[in-house]
Amino acid sequence: MSANVVIHEVRNGAMWIRLNRPDAMNSLTPEVLRGISLALDEAQAHAGVRAVVLTGTGRAFCAGADLKFVREQVGNNADAINDFLQDVLSTMNRLASYPMPVIAALNGITLAGGLELVLCCDLVLATRSAKIGDAHANYGLLPGGGGSVRLPRIIGATRAKYLLYTGDFLSAEALKEAGLVNQVVDDDQLMAQTQALVEKIAARSPLGLRRMKALVDDGLQQPVDTALRLELLASEAHSHSQDLKEGLAAFEEKRQPRFTGR
Repeated sequence: MSANVVIHEVRNGAMWIRLNRPDAMNSLTPEVLRGISLALDEAQAHAGVRAVVLTGTGRAFCAGADLKFVREQVGNNADAINDFLQDVLSTMNRLASYPMPVIAALNGITLAGGLELVLCCDLVLATRSAKIGDAHANYGLLPGGGGSVRLPRIIGATRAKYLLYTGDFLSAEALKEAGLVNQVVDDDQLMAQTQALVEKIAARSPLGLRRMKALVDDGLQQPVDTALRLELLASEAHSHSQDLKEGLAAFEEKRQPRFTGR
């Protein structure tokens, strides 16, 4: 992979993935998509990883697909365009289905495919200066990474259609009110606040986190009665876990639990 377009490292309980094409606003190319997938592979293989953090270098989180790459390397070749979109969607789906919590730390401009990356994350922190939008309509494009599907499920159809139709950018505060962003922070506090969230999550049961994420994601796709039955079945299975026993013992002994993920 040339010039480390994606930098990743395990630090303090999380796999930190940083898109690293600041001159191109961290736009997506096949190399960037492979870098994200490689980092997720390593995260799943690392026993100490309790969460994943996705962020960017420079003034952008991610400005979407690299349109220069699309124009010069893909051009009018329908098959090549479809292959690239399949790679984009595959990476998005991989991020969305990662079994542990995924945190987006939005350091700046977040557009189009960048927004689609955010929609695949569980929790979102953003700087006050961040501008967020879909922007496909600005260039006659359609979402290809799940934006038209995931965005209305998170912020509602009416708000999603506004972003999709107009291509406008909104502030992090506005999208916090809409339900996309969990926390808006001062620009110079993004990494510290993200680290604090990672540490809080890393102290929880990794087995419990995996099961809770699956329950929420699966439950949203099921009728309420079915989802409640799935929750009960998962709770019954979890009652045999070492982490549950450790949590109850820690409560009885008035100490912090020491979870092992079993």
